Amino acid sequence: MGVKVSVIVNVHKPGDTVDACLRSALEQTMPVDEYEVILVDDGPTDGLAQRLDAIAAARDNVRTLHLPFTGSPTRGRNVGLAAARGDYVFFMDPGDRLERDAIARMYDRAVETDADVLIGRLVRDHGPPMIAFARSTARADILRDRLLCLLGPQQLYRRAFLEEHELGFGMPGGRLAEQAFVMRAYLHAKVIAVLAEHVCCHLGERPKAEEDPRTMVKELRGLLDDIDTYVGRGRQRDRMYAYWYRYAVLRPLLTSRFADSSVDRGLHFRLVQELMAERFPEALDRYLPVQLRAVASFVRRGRLDQIVLLSNCSRRGGLRAELTEVRWDAHVLVLELTVEFEGGDGRPERYRSEDGRLHWIPPRAIDDKLLDERVTDVSEAVERARIEVYVRHAETGVIHFLPLAQRVEVVEDGHRLVRVQIKGETRIDVTTAALGEPLRQGQWEVHVRMFGGANQARSRVSRPEGPLNCLGVLAQRPRLRLVVPCWSDSGELGLAVEPRSFPESIALVSPGVEVKQVDGHAYVVLPVPYVPPSGGPPLELVLRSTGRRPREVCAPALAEAGLPGKLAGQLVAKLPVKRLPGEHELGSGGWLAFLRSPEQEVGLRFALEVRRGRVEARPAAAVDPERRSPLGRDTVLHRLGRRLPGARHIVRLARAGRHRYLS
Repeated sequence: MGVKVSVIVNVHKPGDTVDACLRSALEQTMPVDEYEVILVDDGPTDGLAQRLDAIAAARDNVRTLHLPFTGSPTRGRNVGLAAARGDYVFFMDPGDRLERDAIARMYDRAVETDADVLIGRLVRDHGPPMIAFARSTARADILRDRLLCLLGPQQLYRRAFLEEHELGFGMPGGRLAEQAFVMRAYLHAKVIAVLAEHVCCHLGERPKAEEDPRTMVKELRGLLDDIDTYVGRGRQRDRMYAYWYRYAVLRPLLTSRFADSSVDRGLHFRLVQELMAERFPEALDRYLPVQLRAVASFVRRGRLDQIVLLSNCSRRGGLRAELTEVRWDAHVLVLELTVEFEGGDGRPERYRSEDGRLHWIPPRAIDDKLLDERVTDVSEAVERARIEVYVRHAETGVIHFLPLAQRVEVVEDGHRLVRVQIKGETRIDVTTAALGEPLRQGQWEVHVRMFGGANQARSRVSRPEGPLNCLGVLAQRPRLRLVVPCWSDSGELGLAVEPRSFPESIALVSPGVEVKQVDGHAYVVLPVPYVPPSGGPPLELVLRSTGRRPREVCAPALAEAGLPGKLAGQLVAKLPVKRLPGEHELGSGGWLAFLRSPEQEVGLRFALEVRRGRVEARPAAAVDPERRSPLGRDTVLHRLGRRLPGARHIVRLARAGRHRYLS
């Protein structure tokens, strides 16, 4: 039997993640005689070449190719492609990591759909969500299925198809050369398939590379020639042109690298002027957001100074996404949102209303007399404004988009000034949200992204003012599972699916703690999202001093009735407070909180601070940086741990052996 898949790993600037990458490629479930791994050594100087040779010597399906250092990954990919023997090839960077069954799943789906290009689900810890994986499709369209957001080389390609059309990576190469290779593959392919229901590859964060403007313009001209050949004139061609117009031509002019470089930005600017005069007529500006329309206008006027000023003013701003209501409809969590853009000063973005039209207000540093009303008019963009709401698994980075009902509202905000808000309602059904399947166990973050008006931006969903809705519910599919809405330390909404124990479910919502002082005692009231039929195990609140002399104060935590529709119950602990405390009394200083049951002790996400006899609750992270929200773990160590093959499997086995209080 011949080789089915060749996995080409270009070891270019490998960094600390190359071991996880190599293990994921070598430990696939596909039989070793059915796939090969080609390790292309692009001249690293840290002794990695000898390690790669040792790996190849110990395995029959591994080969190592050594190249002199080129400074670009594209040559290594071309050499690996020329040496490949598989029916399909898959390209990897040293920071990427495959799931164990990824190659087998992608190959089977590619054969089933007769695909020239198969895109397996990708996840990453950075950047915007990949909406192309909203569903699987056997016949994907470049524009309809939003494949232009998937222009990385980490895809499965039929080798005979690449050889037939002489497709390879441009030299000397760069980010645009890689994307141009993928775009050409899309244009030539008879069948492009998308595999969305299974995660195939975790993308690592790539180092930023500086693109040479001359190389960029040369590569882009060749790509546009291919689009002209295979698409022809019309709206589809214009939309493809508009993507590269935004991404490769105009957006780099708003980067800090362009604004801060006085040496080569003049050359870059002249090259862009020539390219726009040659390939991008003014009619394409209607596909651009308003800031890029302004940049295009300044380029045609030769006003480099205005582009630099606009670049320096465009690095701020964001999105404000506020919850107006959180409620349960049976086991479906209903969220009502109000979303709008905000400027760098934290104020909502405002637009000028004139003769029934809405206009973008440029930054004060910009000479707005140089921009005519056709450039600043955002009326159609406001009418088409929309939001997308999605959940992201905090551990794996997997994203699922949610159904949404929304409407645009224009709100007056002063004389001839208006704000644009989107009111939306989304429903999180944990039994079907994962492409018709239940959400997996763990912590899910809730994100929102907005398009329209003058910007596009994304943000976490923030909690509303007032009492938190921490009521947990039981979902029936695939088995009885508890689902708890909870909040990060910075007030961002998340969803905990199947907490491992009763105390841990309380720890998730413990930021909703309240402290009341009566007659020399502090009453600590903890929300309880769900009370088991048995009433739960007896619990004890444990407070440990953060001072030099370790002290511990304990008190029984007694259950009380909760708030209908908000909390299933409350735990109340009574603690004595004294300025001159005894052994079992709270005194001045900080106190970390824990919840103890007969089986375990869990850390709570708040701490108590006692000053002059007054007791206040504070986030635990403010007292102990190690006590962070489970919804907010995104340190370098956590990202590294998520990429280590087998690490999550070990954790999963350890967790499976622990007591689940619903079973």
